[in-house]
Amino acid sequence: MSDRRPPESPVVSPEARLPYSKGLMAKALMGTGLSPDRSYELARLIESALVREHEEAPARQDHVYDVAAEVLAEHEDEQAVRRLRRFQALQEVDAPLIILIGGATGTGKSTITTEVAHRLGITRVTSTDFVRQTMRAFFSEAFMPTIHYSSFEAGQAPPFSEDGRDAGVRGFLDQTRNVLVGVDAVLERALTESHSMALEGVHIVPGLLPTRLEGAIVSQCLITISDEDAHASHFYVRDADSEGLRPVDKYLNALPEIRRIQNYLVERARDADVPVVENADREHAVDAVIRLALDAFERERSTS
Repeated sequence: MSDRRPPESPVVSPEARLPYSKGLMAKALMGTGLSPDRSYELARLIESALVREHEEAPARQDHVYDVAAEVLAEHEDEQAVRRLRRFQALQEVDAPLIILIGGATGTGKSTITTEVAHRLGITRVTSTDFVRQTMRAFFSEAFMPTIHYSSFEAGQAPPFSEDGRDAGVRGFLDQTRNVLVGVDAVLERALTESHSMALEGVHIVPGLLPTRLEGAIVSQCLITISDEDAHASHFYVRDADSEGLRPVDKYLNALPEIRRIQNYLVERARDADVPVVENADREHAVDAVIRLALDAFERERSTS
């Protein structure tokens, strides 16, 4: 067996002289919406192209992106090239990227948000339910009843429990308005510190949060599952993943109310012109959310 080492990958940083990293390039490609497997496959092709071009002289970072664009043009399409260029430009701007992902309970928004944040290099990820849980520690049930209930159970809180007319949605909206006070504080801090953030939760109600924030790039969408059986199946997964801490029966019994809240959110999204992303396939949903974020960046750049 030969002990000959493969040629060293060309460096890509003019200052730090760091070697080309297939992992970092794959992450950049995932940031354009490509799947992880496809991104790593293309990253290997890009490395081979760089080695052929720069066996003696190092490659600069901007040229690496040029080569990546050529590989994408050959093996993907022009849309992929444009998304890569947008992703490249996004890494160079100072404005924070704020991704807001709403959706009813059990639609997979938490999983999608975590994956989108990872691919776009966003390290701050939080949920509106975390905000709600924090507020519960400061405000008693007598003072702020609805935050002490799950979103789909908020209609059981007084005074909504005393009036059955759309109690579930009205209780949910009351809870949402309370939680959004805390959400506003979270967003304000992100803007002050100029940190990108991904925020997900049922309380990201279209029309109740601004779709533009001065000094930031904002992308908002709503995750849905149209098929009721598919929606129900998510709760079996949650039950298994939480080792029974999130019992499936609780959510299946509440599924009609959860679906009513989803229908309400979809109506709000249409009225507020907020994109709706169907989570029939997780990879496709992640791709769609990333494309929306890159589109939001492009719109912001074109108007600035």
